[in-house]
Amino acid sequence: MLRIAVPNKGSLSEPAITMLTEAGYRTRRTGRELVLLDEANEVELFFLRPRDIAVYVGQGTVHAGITGRDLLLDSGMEAVEHLPLGFARSTFRFAAPAGTMGSLADVAGRRVATSYDVLVRDYLAAQGVDAQTVHLDGAVESSVQLGVADLIADVVETGTTLRAAGLETFGEPILASEAVLITTEQYRDEPGLATLVRRLEGVLRARSYVLVDYDVPVSKLHLAAALTPGLESPTVSPLQNPDWVAVRSMVPRADMNRVMDELYEAGARAILVTSLLACRL
Repeated sequence: MLRIAVPNKGSLSEPAITMLTEAGYRTRRTGRELVLLDEANEVELFFLRPRDIAVYVGQGTVHAGITGRDLLLDSGMEAVEHLPLGFARSTFRFAAPAGTMGSLADVAGRRVATSYDVLVRDYLAAQGVDAQTVHLDGAVESSVQLGVADLIADVVETGTTLRAAGLETFGEPILASEAVLITTEQYRDEPGLATLVRRLEGVLRARSYVLVDYDVPVSKLHLAAALTPGLESPTVSPLQNPDWVAVRSMVPRADMNRVMDELYEAGARAILVTSLLACRL
């Protein structure tokens, strides 16, 4: 039975549960259960605080978990990133009162307020910068104004909260974070984990592609096929009218509308687009 830790709240929770659902796992709870058994897939889901997940994984209590890359690195545990999941993306940066700091060298000897002191200390040590970290559990933007710190290190999305506090980011990003599947070296070869990874990869790829169907004259097939080569080759089927064929191909979702326009210009008609739920490529 594969044990998987799932975020029980915050920005990681709903997308993680949605992805596991699309991967075929039972995720629906009748109440606020902390443990959910999926006997059909031989999986046990544990709903835990996002910040605690790396601890449970690192100690071997569960085989794998979904958390943020920033939370993994800040945990200091021996858990390792196994698969990036492409959601809950954010950037971790330094910020200081506007106009006071411009590079990492300015951080030396200063007090840095953060909720991620392990991550920040490790980053500063790797860069050869000596500074003091001040751990706060939240609202680090107020720490400079209150005299607790000289600057902050925190997750930055739009920057609106920072600007409201009179702060601005500077220097290179400390970390580009996103949701990740984590495990330990001990469990990397766990059979159930390999199945989980294949399923999650199937969901990720399905989200990146759409299925395009269209009819095209045989005389224009070479033009249309060049626009929709698919992964190996497009599927071409005969129609009742011998002068036309039906074509099906996978197309990157980001290119979908451009490809539809170009197919129409090439002579294709009845162009249909279908979303994919999951796939194995």
